[in-house]
Amino acid sequence: MRRSDFADLAAFVLVAERLSFRAAASRLEVTPSALSHTIRQLEERLGVRLLNRTTRSVSLTDAGQRLFERLRPAMGQIEDALEGVNAERQKPFGRLRICAIHNAAAAVIAPMWCQFLGTYPEVSLEIYVNENPVDIVANGFDAGIGPREWGGADMIAGRLWGPGKVAVVGSPEYFAKSHAPKTPDDLLRHHCIQYRHPAGGGLFEWPFVRDGVTSTIAGNGRVIVNNFDLAVRAAIDGIGVTYTIEAVAEPYLKSGQLVRVLEEWSPYFDGFFLYYSGHRQVPAALRALIDMARANGVRADGDLARIPAAF
Repeated sequence: MRRSDFADLAAFVLVAERLSFRAAASRLEVTPSALSHTIRQLEERLGVRLLNRTTRSVSLTDAGQRLFERLRPAMGQIEDALEGVNAERQKPFGRLRICAIHNAAAAVIAPMWCQFLGTYPEVSLEIYVNENPVDIVANGFDAGIGPREWGGADMIAGRLWGPGKVAVVGSPEYFAKSHAPKTPDDLLRHHCIQYRHPAGGGLFEWPFVRDGVTSTIAGNGRVIVNNFDLAVRAAIDGIGVTYTIEAVAEPYLKSGQLVRVLEEWSPYFDGFFLYYSGHRQVPAALRALIDMARANGVRADGDLARIPAAF
């Protein structure tokens, strides 16, 4: 078999796994049109169509499905062998792709990426922010960071940061015009910068807890966003009050751009969990990121004592 045949078959497996030329091309760092041309040439050499293509979708033909089922285990073994070699290198290298919810990216990755990239100059870091669960294997990510429940049954998962606490904040200028709320019910008389869940979801209601009693406030406000940075920006600009996490608000609280209210009502949350495929070697770059994040961010309280450092 020619070396080019192996590369073309590997490209076919990537397309077949993702059923998307765009996703596979991103993983291979080529254009979708170039990848489409590669697959077309492979089909011509084999004399059989492997993929059905439309402008909106990609699917496997019967012949393509049979070839994919036979190739995938072999490609997986080859990939595992190469990843095992890579893991033996003393210094992490290559591209590390992480899919993370926004608050996790802001609280865990952003505070340490200068340190991480400075420590590991052979690593490039790609952060994809998404507020919905993503199949990290099918989409070519090395790991995901999000709520505990996002790690699937075949994933290895562990706490990377937290537990954390939420923060209700507004600007000094805003509170100079409106009395600071003393209880969550007081928020009904304030302009609340609201957050709408992605993909047309409902508005996020603000949970509070005190003395074991939980309450939820659906605030009123003239600004609705689907991006947490914009919500914090709106609060800094004096538009109203917003609900965020302590780690995101902390720099603005220190600078005096934001003021915190209802702290005694603000609940803790479980923190952020990192998860990755249990069927592959852990890349050295991912291991280095995990170790640095835990050293910088994990708080030794709650149930953390029961979670091994290396999970």
